[in-house]
Amino acid sequence: MKDSDDVITGFHRWYYENNVWDRTSFLGVKCLKSVLDLWNYQEILAEIRPGLVIEMGSYLGGATLFFSVILAKINPDGAVIALDTKPDRIDPRVCGQENVRIVCASSTDPSTAALLKNERIGRAGPAFVILDTKHDKEHVLAEMINLRSVLKSGDYLIVEDSNFNGHPVLPGFGPGPMEAIMEYETLYPDDYVHDSSRENKFGFTFAPRGFLIRADFEPAKPAGNHASR
Repeated sequence: MKDSDDVITGFHRWYYENNVWDRTSFLGVKCLKSVLDLWNYQEILAEIRPGLVIEMGSYLGGATLFFSVILAKINPDGAVIALDTKPDRIDPRVCGQENVRIVCASSTDPSTAALLKNERIGRAGPAFVILDTKHDKEHVLAEMINLRSVLKSGDYLIVEDSNFNGHPVLPGFGPGPMEAIMEYETLYPDDYVHDSSRENKFGFTFAPRGFLIRADFEPAKPAGNHASR
C-alpha cells in the first residue's frame, strides 16, 4: 500500500509542479483545475441536480463555463453565480452564457452572504459551492464561516487547493485551505461530513479533505473566541 501511496503522491506532485493545470482549457477558455476534479464535479452535479452553483473565484472563467454547460443539461432552471473581485478578466464567452451571473464582491463580506441567500429564494434543489479565491488560512476560514448562514443540509462545498503547504505540494506555502478546514472543524464540528469516497475516487485531488456535504443539524455557537469573525 505504501508503494501505491508513493506513486499517487509522486504523480500529484508531477501534475502540479509541471503546471499541467495551467495548460488546461474548456471550450477554449483557460481552466485552472485538475481534470480529475472537474470530472468529479460533473458527477456530483448530475447526482444532486443543484438549483445554484456558486463559484467563489473565477479568474478567466474556464470552470465557470464548465459549470454553466453541465448545469444547463441537468437543470435548465439553475444558475451559476461567478463571484470575483476582478470580473473584467473573465472571458466574454463566459459572460454571455444565459445561466451565468457575474458578481463583483468579496467572498468574505457579510453582504455577499445576504446576496447568496436571496439568490436561493425560489430555487429548487441544493447548492454546489466551490472556494477558489485567496488561499491563506484566515481568508478561507472567513469564507467558510461567511457561508454558514447560506448553506443548508445536503448542500455541497468544495474547498480547493487544500493540497498546498505540503499536502503534498508547495511545502513552504504556510497555513492554507487545509489548515482552514481543520480549524473550522474545531469550531463547528457538526457542520459537514466528508465525502471521502468521492475525494479518493481518482487517486488524487487538488481538494484533499475538501469534499464536504452540509449536515442536517441545529446551528450552534462556535467554540473559542471566533464568534465575531
